[in-house]
Amino acid sequence: MSTSNLLTKTKSEELLPTYPLIGSFPSIVANQDRVIQWTSDILLNSPSSSFILHRPFGQESVLTSNPANVKHMLETSFNVYQKGDTFRNTLSDLFGQGTFLADGEQWKSQRQVLSHEFDNQEFVKFFQSVVSSKIINGLIPVLSHASANKLELNFQDILERFGLDTICNVACGYDDNSLLPSLPPSVLGQAFHDALRISNQRFSELLPIIWRTKRFLNIGSEKELRNGLNVIQNFLKESVEKKKDEVRKNKKSQDFLSLLLFSGITDDNFLKDMVINFILAGLESVSAALTWYFWLISKNPEREAKILDELNEDSSDILTYTHASIYESLRIYPSVPVNSRTAVQDDVMPDGTQVKKGSRVSYHNYAMGRSEKLWGNDWEEFKPERFLKRDENDGKLVLVRADQFDFPQFHAGPRTCMGREMATWQMKRVIAAVLRQFKVVAVMDQDGYEPKFISYFNSKMEGGFPVKIVERV
Repeated sequence: MSTSNLLTKTKSEELLPTYPLIGSFPSIVANQDRVIQWTSDILLNSPSSSFILHRPFGQESVLTSNPANVKHMLETSFNVYQKGDTFRNTLSDLFGQGTFLADGEQWKSQRQVLSHEFDNQEFVKFFQSVVSSKIINGLIPVLSHASANKLELNFQDILERFGLDTICNVACGYDDNSLLPSLPPSVLGQAFHDALRISNQRFSELLPIIWRTKRFLNIGSEKELRNGLNVIQNFLKESVEKKKDEVRKNKKSQDFLSLLLFSGITDDNFLKDMVINFILAGLESVSAALTWYFWLISKNPEREAKILDELNEDSSDILTYTHASIYESLRIYPSVPVNSRTAVQDDVMPDGTQVKKGSRVSYHNYAMGRSEKLWGNDWEEFKPERFLKRDENDGKLVLVRADQFDFPQFHAGPRTCMGREMATWQMKRVIAAVLRQFKVVAVMDQDGYEPKFISYFNSKMEGGFPVKIVERV
């Protein structure tokens, strides 16, 4: 081993001291408000881009930002790395028995159902019409109102409202109408935000018995979660009942739930599980990506100018440079910073990392996007050109898709995100509509300032994203 590797390993170990019985519990507690950044620092200082986090009482978590390990997890040894009982027991209150937590034959059958609907061109057209309508009748009026009245907006909240209204409409034909200039409170939106936050926090408890006891006693955060879940379950129940009644009356619709019903699926629990997983897959992922995208654009005026040039020249949905800028934003600020599995048997990763049966194994998108090994010494720069090249024949810019295991922002392998193209199209439409008409000015944009990156499944900007909206002239 070289001297540089020895030095790097020493630094990595300094970031993660481990003790008998309690493991790295003191470090875990000390970094609980910056766990993504802390684990990223350890990975970036690890020669193998992997490490084992020793939790109390012998529990182990393996984290990696090594593309060879990611491929091993998500493709080569797909059957070894599953969601597993720990994830199902922790998250099924919210996700039910749907695709997110399913394994084996159950996952395959649900994936086939989803594939059929996502390949339905009428469904894709319906999705696009819902998004376009909400941009025109929801997002743009809110921004115009703020601009005209010189109001400060929390742009993260605006984009989350946009996400709520569109995904629920696409999922089951319900528009919460939360995206209005008056910004009304949304009971359903708050229920989803609380449920995602508290469900994710269950993983932070020292032992599962702690949150399970709180759930049994209906106290603290578990009481708050139950209240949110009641709102969500009532919404799902009413949606299924309404759509079943529409089907009985032969009323045609192209939303996801209607298509499931027209395909002959009638089991209420299955329908609710499919719908909630569909909603949760798109609820905050797009809004998270767009929040960080507009932050990066606000502090990179030269890139914004290139995007504006393209928007003024290209009225299509292709928008190659804009597309590349979305990928570059996701590299730096991934919507899902860490994605985890459970090892169902002992295994050895390609880099030699020993994995024990029952361990949580996670690939770290956030660290991968900051890896000099993968992106070069200019990785900190917002540079859409990383994803572009000139066509040899006509000299036009064309998109370069990074290897899915170097850049697993849309997951990879058999569980690759089925909504990748739809989500990217949606982001391009929002970006085009906003930037053609407005300049988004970050209120907290001072030299050297960076908003705090936090995550409840999907990334968020702690405290929101305050902006001024300026109409372009």
